[in-house]
Amino acid sequence: MKRLILAAMLATGMAGAAHADDALKSAIAGEHRTAANKARDAFRHPYETLTFFGIKPTMTVIELSPGGGWYTEILAPYLRDNGKLIGAAGSPESRGGKAYRDKLAADAKVYDKVMPVVFEPPTRFELGAPGSADMVVTFRNLHNWLGAGDEAVVTTLKEVHKVLKPNGVLGVVEHRLPAKMTQDAKASSGYMHEAYVIRMADLAGFKLAAKSEVNANPKDKADHEKGVWTLPPVLANKDKDREKYMAIGESDRMTLKFVKK
Repeated sequence: MKRLILAAMLATGMAGAAHADDALKSAIAGEHRTAANKARDAFRHPYETLTFFGIKPTMTVIELSPGGGWYTEILAPYLRDNGKLIGAAGSPESRGGKAYRDKLAADAKVYDKVMPVVFEPPTRFELGAPGSADMVVTFRNLHNWLGAGDEAVVTTLKEVHKVLKPNGVLGVVEHRLPAKMTQDAKASSGYMHEAYVIRMADLAGFKLAAKSEVNANPKDKADHEKGVWTLPPVLANKDKDREKYMAIGESDRMTLKFVKK
């Protein structure tokens, strides 16, 4: 009898996990996503990245600096029914903030439950009440925060720490600079040392829980004329050496999972 009960419990747990995985796969495959965005799945690995972070459809998740909404297209339908997505973008008066809100308004069936809030590091943070979020994710944004110095990065991460619940997760994807190369003070190339990101997170009260190489690209040596923007999808050099950079693909990226201490 005990074996039967244990088997039933295991089966139920496995079914729940499969359901969550299927929901995420469905969001990634959704027809609302543009063909151009879907084409980047091969480089950005959304399914593997989000499952590595431990996302669940019942979570309250904050996406920092969502930009054009690449990940919002996946997170919004995934969290829509049982969770909550908070899009932390610029103010409605800013160009980026307005564009993000316009994207949400353009497809109410997908984005009607997304809550846009103001996030303008290192001075304006309206992320929510302390201890209100299960997870905060940010994709290729830390180098932008470094423009105002190390303290700006730590200040921003402390605000993230504040809004997370105990043992809440911070998921980070960032362009990775090889350790043997020098990171300039403002990360103007777009690349950052993995050790630097871990140190800044530690200063803000986070513990590194795990690393993943799911977004690694050994072809990228991070030595490009116009930094990370030399590579696709930007291709800052336009047609100059286009085939070379297309062959490299998108940047080498660290994928880090932190937990609130």
